[in-house]
Amino acid sequence: MSDWTEKYRPSTLAEVRGNDKARDALKKWADTWADHREAVIVHGSPGIGKTSAAHALANDMGWDTVELNASDSRTKDDIERMAGRAAQNATLGGSGRQLIIVDEADNFHGNVDRGGSRAVTSIVKSAGQPMVLIANDYYEMSNSLRNACQDIEFRDVGKRSIVPVLRDVCRQEGLEFEDEALEQIAQTNSGDLRGAINDLQALGEGREKLRAENVVTGERDTTNGVFDYLDTVIKKADAQEALEASYDVDETPDDLINWIEDNMPKDYEGAELARAYDFLANADRWLGRVRATQDYSYWRYAGDNMTAGVAAARDGKKGGWTRYGPPSYWSKLGRSRGTRNKRDHIAQQIAEEGGVSMATARREIMPHLAVMTHHCKNRELTVAMAARYDLSAEHVSFITGSGKDTNKVQRIVEDAEQLREEAAVEHSGGAFEGARRSTTDDEDDDSDGADDADDGDGQATLAASASGDEDSASDNEGADDGSEDADAEATDDDQQSGLGDFM
Repeated sequence: MSDWTEKYRPSTLAEVRGNDKARDALKKWADTWADHREAVIVHGSPGIGKTSAAHALANDMGWDTVELNASDSRTKDDIERMAGRAAQNATLGGSGRQLIIVDEADNFHGNVDRGGSRAVTSIVKSAGQPMVLIANDYYEMSNSLRNACQDIEFRDVGKRSIVPVLRDVCRQEGLEFEDEALEQIAQTNSGDLRGAINDLQALGEGREKLRAENVVTGERDTTNGVFDYLDTVIKKADAQEALEASYDVDETPDDLINWIEDNMPKDYEGAELARAYDFLANADRWLGRVRATQDYSYWRYAGDNMTAGVAAARDGKKGGWTRYGPPSYWSKLGRSRGTRNKRDHIAQQIAEEGGVSMATARREIMPHLAVMTHHCKNRELTVAMAARYDLSAEHVSFITGSGKDTNKVQRIVEDAEQLREEAAVEHSGGAFEGARRSTTDDEDDDSDGADDADDGDGQATLAASASGDEDSASDNEGADDGSEDADAEATDDDQQSGLGDFM
């Protein structure tokens, strides 16, 4: 089974989709290299065709290629042995040029790589052959290396450029398709051409026709190389490499464990699969401790187990291509348009109020809010959250997991509305800063006495809860017991936070 991203890699620059200006600049750099003799850094997001463009350029110019990956060879000796020798010499035939391609060049980090960054800088300054350094993050590279090179930025490939590529691949594979299906794949991958082709292969193989209903939309935000990382941790990395590679993956441990758990059985079997599941179970215990204590320092132990542990459980390296896919619970979520709409509405409120992107709101802020306000047990914080983000009962229910029709949630929404009004009158500048309410005896009655008890001694602000105020959380949790009638308690017990699908 061949990898479609390799099978349909462009062979000439003319076949590189999108980034026309960058493509032309790269060709101009190559045409004039004999005059300036400088290396070039080609940088931009993962999956947009940087490495493919470098190989296509070499093919257009009739140059041989020598490729070095900075993640594999990061020491001074490695680099000088491979890139240094090639950069100083002519081709094996004694004539012509050869293009030195250094992939993942932003992975050189000074002394950490025992001289690797300095070695590359020295080589590009004296190279007798053209060099292309490929980087995701241009500013992760040292100043001296950047100053020694030209730079060309490749931008994310737009949906309008991705769809024709997907259409061509489908036709060459004999796969019938609905235009809407390809548009959904392009939209989901948000500029990542390689990710779009990977998704097309995962969805299209085994089908005669790809329909829009086969494509799960909204199933993931843009991720930095999560499919590449799965290939690394499951197939080839040792424990240390798997752990270090996880630092560059744009996923929280809560999401990453699901990516690994769903895809690991596709390559692991027998005893190695059992060992890997033991490590995942340990990781899940640490994640449970995070939710219970709100102490996010435990994330590191979960990360160690799900990355280094899973890699260590493997019996040797594995080859071939595997059809990895998003966690199954995202597919379940994708079938519920109402759930997605609630999620996106809350994310938009958070993004507008906090000045962050919706992706950040969905994947970083909302999971934390779900942990801190679980079943509204920290009532003070839940009221403050509802006030700041102007949340309705159904939105509070989505985050906390409490039933939207329960007295608990209804009173929280009412108190949040009053808090907003008070904040507006007092020009406080922020609902959270003014979220300190005191309770009085005349508010107590048979149905809401325990709810009001939540506002007692634990006058916790969002900042205190976020920093792990366990005493306050404990007080609020105890005070919450018995706050609702039997029907309301049953509703709360049976319902989980809508954000559980993201954690």
